[in-house]
Amino acid sequence: MHILKTYQRLPISIEEAWDFFSSPKNLKIITPPYMGFDITSGGDEKMYAGQIITYIVKPLLGIPMEWVTEITYVQEPYYFVDEQRFGPYSLWHHKHFFKSIPGGIEMQDIVHYKIPFGPLGKLMNHLFIKHKLKEIFDFRYQILEQKFGKM
Repeated sequence: MHILKTYQRLPISIEEAWDFFSSPKNLKIITPPYMGFDITSGGDEKMYAGQIITYIVKPLLGIPMEWVTEITYVQEPYYFVDEQRFGPYSLWHHKHFFKSIPGGIEMQDIVHYKIPFGPLGKLMNHLFIKHKLKEIFDFRYQILEQKFGKM
């Protein structure tokens, strides 16, 4: 299993952060365009535990792939968890935390993920996947700073 952790501080209230991140529609804004990210169902409602959201993503060579996630835990406005039910990973468990700090909020993401294909999957993660995930979260970081400002 692999772990990716990211942190970001933004000069917004925890309520503003929650309003933005609890709307599945905003995922497209913070995902690099080359990923071809489109929600196909379940993204029209405010987030709730048990919500199933389906997407089409194009992570490799523009080949479309269905990704199905479930929102498994929600504690408004402090955290939520999404877990892959079907998609490219053997395991995808993504925790999103929001904490008020002086002048804004601090967000933390913790992603536990596992690649299929045993030793080949480990090699793919080392050579490609972990770098691609970092690139996706770096893109998100930049878009959020553009949208909400730097802290």
